[in-house]
Amino acid sequence: MPDRDDLGLAWKVPPSRYLASRPAEHQVGAPRSLYVAMPDGCRLAVDVILPDGDVARRWPVVLILTPYVRRFAVASGSNVEASPNTFKYRDMFAPRGYALVVVDARGTGASFGTRDSFRSPRERADYRAIADWIVAQPWSDGRIGATGISYLGAACDFLASTGHPAVKAIAPLFAVWDTWADNYYPGGMLIKRLALTYDELMLALDHDRRDLRSKFGYFADPALLGPMPVDDDKDGLLARAAVREHLANFRMPDFIGEFKFRDDTLPYDPSFSSAAFGPYNYLDEMPADVAVYAVSGWMDGAGYANGTLSRFLTLPNAERRVLLGPWDHGARVNASPWRARVEPELPVLGEVLRFFDQHLAGRRTGLLDEEPIHYFTMHAEEWRSATSWPPVKASRRLFVASDRTLKADRPEAATTVPYQADYTVGTGNQTRYERISGIEASAYYADWTERERKLCSFTSDPLAAPLEIAGHPVLSLWLASNEPDASLFVYLAEVEAHGTSRYVTEGVLRAIHRAEATAPRNYRTTWPWRSFARRDARPMPRNEPQLLRFALLPTAWRFAAGSRIRLSIAGADADHFVQTPHGRPPLLTVLGGGERATMLELPTAA
Repeated sequence: MPDRDDLGLAWKVPPSRYLASRPAEHQVGAPRSLYVAMPDGCRLAVDVILPDGDVARRWPVVLILTPYVRRFAVASGSNVEASPNTFKYRDMFAPRGYALVVVDARGTGASFGTRDSFRSPRERADYRAIADWIVAQPWSDGRIGATGISYLGAACDFLASTGHPAVKAIAPLFAVWDTWADNYYPGGMLIKRLALTYDELMLALDHDRRDLRSKFGYFADPALLGPMPVDDDKDGLLARAAVREHLANFRMPDFIGEFKFRDDTLPYDPSFSSAAFGPYNYLDEMPADVAVYAVSGWMDGAGYANGTLSRFLTLPNAERRVLLGPWDHGARVNASPWRARVEPELPVLGEVLRFFDQHLAGRRTGLLDEEPIHYFTMHAEEWRSATSWPPVKASRRLFVASDRTLKADRPEAATTVPYQADYTVGTGNQTRYERISGIEASAYYADWTERERKLCSFTSDPLAAPLEIAGHPVLSLWLASNEPDASLFVYLAEVEAHGTSRYVTEGVLRAIHRAEATAPRNYRTTWPWRSFARRDARPMPRNEPQLLRFALLPTAWRFAAGSRIRLSIAGADADHFVQTPHGRPPLLTVLGGGERATMLELPTAA
């Protein structure tokens, strides 16, 4: 079955059923737009959309904080959607009794100012000022929730971390907890393509470059003109002046290159490290009574599911929830090879509506009777529920052998398997990394059977019975390299009985970051953690075996009886990541057996 929620027993009241019980009761009011001045004088463009346009009533507020243009001016005669980044929130919440407030972040859209960072601390300060402004409005009942996908989702964390008492609930969707490791430097490896395409997207939007905007499907319609001026800016002079200020915005490839290690700081501001734009850094400033519902998917970029789980594990908040589906970034696509259709069927925003109804509107929703974690098991094509993460406590161990097999028992004799890293190897253009760059993808890893043949692979015997995993597979890789660094890309796949290989998940680690550490209290994990700090980086001693123990990205997957489990190793992903080490493809030697036995641990129920 597809990702329907009305089959099985994961929910007492499935999201689709709850949404069906909450039909639209209001019309979407016409947006009113104005500038709101920040304490430093910078003016932010704000749209206010009220149910029925009714300013005489007081409404709970859903706040959307976006750098992707709150609303566009539209060519005369066109019926194109003017708010491609936010219309789904408008159409879900305003008809059901919520005021929607959408803000162009500082340095974006029709707002003035410049962006000095990715998720700047200056933006975070703006969010509190916006919350102050909202509660002072006659149409606000004094309760604020926030939601949004990706950048907008992390903005929810930043808003809550301001400690504003009106913020009662946040639903960060497909959002990082650690921008450095969850997004740009997974495993300490820079995703080069992401930095470049994000920069091009922001040039298109911030500079009103319509020639560039045409490359991004969400914003490509030529009927979308520049950022919509606020109501009092009749001739658009202020909006154009704001866009001119945006010409000084930071450039992502230059900016993110300042942080080659997680603890690197800006040379002109020693207090500013990557933590400054990571939500985890502000844990202690988030009130414990804020309700949090985080959503992600098994194909959600480089590490967004890690962020969703770490947020759940770290926050002390009593009311916190997780939803993990078979989705890519933003749940644009159901990525399961066994899907019934490309478009996801579970109404993610319907579940967010239930959450806000519970914590903002004071409705009796039954949400508190549900388990705090719901996740989808691919290939089983079923939803599961859990009270804690990981939801299983046992593990299945598999050991690599010299004949490139995976064995249930540790080989007694020490063995070696050489692999020459190939810098032309890549994962293609239909992967987990495209959508986070604003690039369309739908046939996820459909060509994996062919691509896998260029890798160093180890394959198990056919399974006698189905094997279901849920959590982070962990690889203990004994490896020697003839170069002082290496980039390790490790893939888990199911090889079906007829020979088709299905990509399951992957892990990435730069060899100089192999040292493990204890996770700090503001960044809890149940998988191996490392600092990625400059002081902890260690070159590989040439041709001397080293232990690299690291987690693959989390998943929930059922391997079928008769299928085989395959572990594959590569020294590059040329389609997405930087080359490491430069111009020196290393000869890698994988060790197995004896005391240095490379081992894969799969999280299972038994």
